[in-house]
Amino acid sequence: MAGNSARRGAVRKPGSKKGATAGSGGQRRQGLEGKGPTPKATDRPAHPAAKRQAAAERRAAGSTGRGGAKGGSARGSASGSRSSASARSDNEPEIVCGRNSVVEALRAGVEASTVYVATRIDADDRVREVLRTASGRGLNLLEVTKPELDRLTGGAVHQGLAIQVPPYTYAEPLDLLAAADDSGHPPLIVALDGVTDPRNLGAVLRSAAAFGADGVLLPERRSAGVTASAWKVSAGAASRIPVARATNLTRALTDLKNRGCFVVGLDGEGPADVGALELATGPLVLVAGSEGKGLSRLVRETCDLIAAIPIASEMESLNAAVAAGIALYEVRRQRERRA
Repeated sequence: MAGNSARRGAVRKPGSKKGATAGSGGQRRQGLEGKGPTPKATDRPAHPAAKRQAAAERRAAGSTGRGGAKGGSARGSASGSRSSASARSDNEPEIVCGRNSVVEALRAGVEASTVYVATRIDADDRVREVLRTASGRGLNLLEVTKPELDRLTGGAVHQGLAIQVPPYTYAEPLDLLAAADDSGHPPLIVALDGVTDPRNLGAVLRSAAAFGADGVLLPERRSAGVTASAWKVSAGAASRIPVARATNLTRALTDLKNRGCFVVGLDGEGPADVGALELATGPLVLVAGSEGKGLSRLVRETCDLIAAIPIASEMESLNAAVAAGIALYEVRRQRERRA
């Protein structure tokens, strides 16, 4: 009110309020200042990409300390000579589970690092053999709960038993011929074209071991590898059958042909019958394709012969594991009959 300057509180005390803000900066100047470019995702510790990179570096450091090359060479004749693999699964240790798979792996001399046994396991002859082997070889023996073993094996049927094995490395394609020379019989090799399911690969390994094949040949790309799933389905055959990887499957088949092998592709529409192969007693390569696409064009053109397995007209095709098993049986039967 005018003329009432004596009223208490009517006069503003110096410094009681902020002064005027000049220009567009002032109190919001800090908000307008730039903070520089946004850091890369891998440079921000809390970002998922940075966490993944850190985990990968820890795994790489761990695998170097464990010495993957040593684990590969310990398999000796069980897996042929080894070479480094490029897939991520080939650079990390695998957990092999299941009583038969574990027993066969240890019998073959696979250099396991740790043996996992479930608490209160119902021990049978296989479990007792694994425990004796682990004790005799000085392996780490850990007793774990069933939930922990479920987690380690990714929910697979482990039967209370698992081992950690070195990353699987692969033989060279021509090493499979050397394995046949050592056995004293004509080479018999199974090649898989475009089979991406490791369970099918495991089943093929089991059939190959059962019918006396000398090895399995895989392409490096678009193919299943010898992972824990393949180990499990193979029931331990993965430790006894060499598996080779080829950068180019067509070129590898050509090399085998140049060394005297007869290459037979398995296809439901093939003109020949698997049961009537005249060259079954000689060096032979059986090629099975995926159930959906079958043999690729280049692989088909490389084969010397396309053979079919007669099936009921209601069925369209057989998967690679079944087709390879039937073909291997026929070859084994003809070899024994003509011996």
